[in-house]
Amino acid sequence: MQLNGKVAVITGAASGIGYGIAERFVAAGGRVAIADINAGAAREAAGRLGGEDIAIGLRMDVTNELEVNAGISVVMESFGDIDILVSNAGIQLVHPLEEFPFAGWRRLLAIHLDGAFLTTKAVLPHMYAKNSGAILYMGSVHSKEASPLKSAYVTAKHGLLGLARVVAKEGAAHGVRANVICPGFVKTPLVEKQIPEQAQALGISEQEVVEKIMLGETVDKTFTTIEDVAEVALLFAAFQTNALTGQSMVVSHGWNMN
Repeated sequence: MQLNGKVAVITGAASGIGYGIAERFVAAGGRVAIADINAGAAREAAGRLGGEDIAIGLRMDVTNELEVNAGISVVMESFGDIDILVSNAGIQLVHPLEEFPFAGWRRLLAIHLDGAFLTTKAVLPHMYAKNSGAILYMGSVHSKEASPLKSAYVTAKHGLLGLARVVAKEGAAHGVRANVICPGFVKTPLVEKQIPEQAQALGISEQEVVEKIMLGETVDKTFTTIEDVAEVALLFAAFQTNALTGQSMVVSHGWNMN
């Protein structure tokens, strides 16, 4: 599938899954705006993907409405269009529920849910004006099921399913589709950080965290790759009709089969 010059705004895209999606979109003929809270890393990532006619990098704190709106304005000034939003920015915090810091709970939900809401709100007028657009939310297998120690993350990822379904309903008359990608464990720095944290919290070895907690329910004991997720993102971004909207696709080596 090809993007044929379409413009994508991808949040949290200076590294990890977001960068992998940006790289895949450029390879498919798209143009990308790398939006990240780290402005320098965003510009560096954009530079690796091509000149400013292909990729730009900009700072965006997705929890700040003024900063989100300003960033979207920069994208419109640079490319004159926005066809795709990938709401990917996220963090992970791991605590037993009774010990979960309220400030951490609020911060995680703000990045995942407020960020998805604010970026969606900012791009929809541009998509509605041309009767076309695709919005992708980065969910998780934790959009479908729960794990210990991840109350805030599971809550946020479940919430993205609801938001996507509302956007799909409201956007249908304006040619805008919304879908959710639900990866299993992808070995990014975010996941690697969890391994010792969960080992300590659960009183087991790091090897047991990987083999039993992270990969225990997969069919082949294999991590999902960034490339796997990027291919699904391209499918959702390039699909042309409302036949594929309000959906969630699990990419998890069979960990979840909903």
